[in-house]
Amino acid sequence: MRPSSRRGSFVVPVTLAALACSLLLASDEAVPAAADRGAVLVLRVDSIIHPVALEYILDGLEEAKRSEAQALVIEIDTPGGVLDSTHEITTAMLGADLPVVVFVEPSGARAASAGFIILMAADVAAMAPGTNTGAAHPVGLGGTDIKGTMGKKVEEDTAANIRSLAARNHRDVELAQSAVIESKSFTASEALEKGLVDVVADDLEHLLDALDGRTVSKNGVEHVLHTRDAVPRELEMTAFQKIRSILVHPNVAAALLSVAMLAIYFELASPGAILPGVVGAICLILGGYGLSVLPVSYAGVALLVVAAVLFLLEIKVAGFGVLGTGGVVSLVLGLMMLFKSADPAIRVSIELIVGLALVAAAVVAFLATMVMRVHRQRATTGREGMVSERGVARTDLSPRGKVSVHGEIWDAVSEAPVAAGQQVEVVGIDGLLLRVQPR
Repeated sequence: MRPSSRRGSFVVPVTLAALACSLLLASDEAVPAAADRGAVLVLRVDSIIHPVALEYILDGLEEAKRSEAQALVIEIDTPGGVLDSTHEITTAMLGADLPVVVFVEPSGARAASAGFIILMAADVAAMAPGTNTGAAHPVGLGGTDIKGTMGKKVEEDTAANIRSLAARNHRDVELAQSAVIESKSFTASEALEKGLVDVVADDLEHLLDALDGRTVSKNGVEHVLHTRDAVPRELEMTAFQKIRSILVHPNVAAALLSVAMLAIYFELASPGAILPGVVGAICLILGGYGLSVLPVSYAGVALLVVAAVLFLLEIKVAGFGVLGTGGVVSLVLGLMMLFKSADPAIRVSIELIVGLALVAAAVVAFLATMVMRVHRQRATTGREGMVSERGVARTDLSPRGKVSVHGEIWDAVSEAPVAAGQQVEVVGIDGLLLRVQPR
C-alpha cells in the first residue's frame, strides 16, 4: 500500500500545477481583450480617397467595434478623391457606435477636397501644426470650373453635404461652405480659431492627451473619452490592400495602360522579342483593374482604343509615322479625359501625360525609322536578291553558257561575248536563266 500512497501523493500537486497552468493561460488569453477594451484604434490614410481606402476604413470601424475600442482615430493626408467613396466613408463614420476622430497629420499634410468632407464628418476634428484643409470646390478637366447646369448641380450638392456635416458637429456652417463655394483653404490655427476643427495637436500622443475627458455624443449615447493612458493600436492595410491602393491611383493606372499599349505595339512591330509582349499583357491587366475601380469617362477610353488601333495600323500599313503620330495625339487626349470626377485628385497629372507622350513619340519614331530603312534596302533574297550580284563565267558565253554566282552554277546568257573565267554581273533573271553582262 505504501507505493500506492506514494503515487497518490504525486497526483494532488500535479493536478494543482495543471490547474494553475490552465488558469495562467486563460488569464494570458484574456489580457489582449481587456487591453483592447478601452484602447484607441488608429488608421493611416495617406493616399487619394478611393474604394480601397473606403474598404480599409470600413475594416477599421468593424475592428474597433469588435475589440470594443473607445475611439477610432483616422490619421489622414490626402489631396482628395472619389466622391462616391467619400460619401460612403462619411455615412459609415456617422453611423458608427463609437467616436471617430480625424487627425490631419504630420506637419505638411493636408485634407483637401474629399479630405475636407471627411474631416467635417468627424466627431472630433483635429489638425497638426503646419497642415491645411479646405479647397473643396468641384472642378472639371484641367482644373477648370464645371460650366452650366451640371457645374451648379455638383457645387450645390457638395455645399449642402458640407453644411449638413458642419451643423451636425456644431461647426461654422458658413465657413465650411466657403471651402466649397469659394475654394477657401485654412491652416490648422485658422481652422481652430474659426471653429472648423476642435483640436490642434503636435502628434498622436498630444492628441490623446487633449481628448482625455472630452464627452462625445454619438447616436444618443454619451461617450466620455479616457485617452491619456490609452494604448493606441495601429491597424495597417493588408498587403493586398496596399498593392491595390497603388494600382487605383489615376497616374499609376494611366501609366500602366500607356506602357501596355507601347509594349504590345513594339512586340507586334518586332515579332519574337517576347519580353515586351509579356510586360504589355501584365500592364494591360493591372491598368484595367484601375479603370474598373475609378470613375472612367467613356470618351477617354474610346480615345485610348483609337490610339491602340492607330498604332497597330502603323505596323500593318507602314504609314511612315503618320498613323503613329495620330496614335500619340489620341493617347494624350485619352489620358486627359480618362477619368470622370469633380475632384482634381482624380485626374492624370499633366507632367505624366507629357512624359508618356514623349516616350510614345520616341517609340513610334524609332520603329517608323526602322521600317523606312527596311523599305529602302535592296532585296537580298529571292529573285530580286540576285540582281546586281557578281559571279564568274565557268564557260564561254556566246551568248549562252554557265556562270557561278553565290557558289551556285547557273545557266546564263549575255548580249556581249564573255570568256571563261571572266567576271560577270547579273542584270536580270528569267525563270532559271540569268541575264548577265561582262565586268
